[in-house]
Amino acid sequence: MWDVLGQLVTYVWGVWRYRWIALAVAWVISVAGWIWVAQLPDQFEASARVTVDSNSVLRPLLRGLAIQPDINQRLDLMSRTLLSRPNLEKLMRMADLDLGVKNDAQKDRLLDNLKEKISLSGSRQNSSLYTVSFTHGDRDVAKKVVESLLTVFIETTLGGKQEDSADAQTFLDQQISDYEKRLSEAESRLAEFKQIHVDVLPGDAGGYYEKLARMREDQKAAHLQLREAENRRDELRRQMEGEEPMFFASGVNDIPAVSLIDTRIQNLKARLDRLLTQYTEKHPEVVQIKRVIADLEAEKKLELENTLSAASDSDYSGLQSSPVYQQMRSMLAETEARVAELRVRAGEYDSRVKNLEDKVNNIPEIEAKLTQLNRDYDVIQNQHKTLLTRREAARISEDVEQNARDVSFRVIDPPFVPQKPNAPNKLLLNSGIFGASLMFGGGIALLISLFKPVILDRRSLAHHTGLPVLGSVSFVPTAELKKRATARLLQFSCLFFALIIVFLSVNYVPQWV
Repeated sequence: MWDVLGQLVTYVWGVWRYRWIALAVAWVISVAGWIWVAQLPDQFEASARVTVDSNSVLRPLLRGLAIQPDINQRLDLMSRTLLSRPNLEKLMRMADLDLGVKNDAQKDRLLDNLKEKISLSGSRQNSSLYTVSFTHGDRDVAKKVVESLLTVFIETTLGGKQEDSADAQTFLDQQISDYEKRLSEAESRLAEFKQIHVDVLPGDAGGYYEKLARMREDQKAAHLQLREAENRRDELRRQMEGEEPMFFASGVNDIPAVSLIDTRIQNLKARLDRLLTQYTEKHPEVVQIKRVIADLEAEKKLELENTLSAASDSDYSGLQSSPVYQQMRSMLAETEARVAELRVRAGEYDSRVKNLEDKVNNIPEIEAKLTQLNRDYDVIQNQHKTLLTRREAARISEDVEQNARDVSFRVIDPPFVPQKPNAPNKLLLNSGIFGASLMFGGGIALLISLFKPVILDRRSLAHHTGLPVLGSVSFVPTAELKKRATARLLQFSCLFFALIIVFLSVNYVPQWV
């Protein structure tokens, strides 16, 4: 602890040894710094406070029905718009700042200077309170610029509100028209896709696998009915081979073969009528039955020609078969027609089942494509509905803005400029220069003392020599030496206090003048 204090005493004594150098450095730095501060131009800051009253009476009534304008965002946008080049040029003309402008370069510098010195800030405690400020070397110019700023700010905001509403309405109309077109295209793509893949897409009858299972069941039932009809036909043929027919003369219309063909034709036509109520003319089963009817018509015509030709040679008057035999032939004809019908039906089911089975590998891709089309359609439809809702809400908001002032401006504090300049803070600068000069002068003196050390006491002598000090002899100054020392101390004190007086004069005398 004593070592530290001793070292500090050594440093202080070193500075005191070269105090005249320290004082000279302090004088030079202080005077130069104070002259520099005195030449700095004064800056006056003009400011005004404006409030934005957004508490419209209609706002609570329209909550949920109209789009509520974001007042803070609008004012933030207006603050950036206020500093646009057209507004700055307008402000420059209103404040008569362009009187000394001679070329475009000077004009650009003036506009940049305006933009840097204009400040628009808000209050954290009150979001509706804003402060507009401007700094200039001329007090009257600063005040005039702030007054012009308020005028431009209010005109820009109130004038842009209706333009924003019109632009928003136009934008929504364009978006709705675009989404209507996209919605129509999505509907067309979805309908076309469903039409192409109607046999495998899910519907009221179920999905692909349900349709395939049901089609296979129908296929099995058709083949079962076909086998039953074929067995019945074969049994009738077997029984007819053991029946001996009896023929009697009769008319041409009673020819057994012709009657049998007519019966088959009538049965097929009845079946054809039933099928036409369910299918079109191009249905495979309908086409097959028509072909069978045409063949039977040709067979009937040929049978009539052969019978008439035989009757002319043998004086034929007609045939009449046994009733049992005739009934069996009729049943056989009906059964053969039924077999032909079931064969066509079974073939159609085979074709349908094969067609569905061939598409089994494409089902995941088709279902994924359908899901994507439905998702795209739903997204576009929902966005279209949202835009329609917003357009109606925007129309209500526009009507409200036309009938009531949603945002009103009111000047709380008119433009004010203090009598004293706001900047620079010359008292602070002069004080800083004074303190820095003293520290710099003391530092120079300390540095010199470190380069030129001296022995001050027995402790430092023992420390530097490493030898024990047995004693010391005190220096007794004479009266003449004391007088000289006192004079030098008085001179130093006068110069030091003179520096302090100059410091006080620089800072406070101009305020009294």
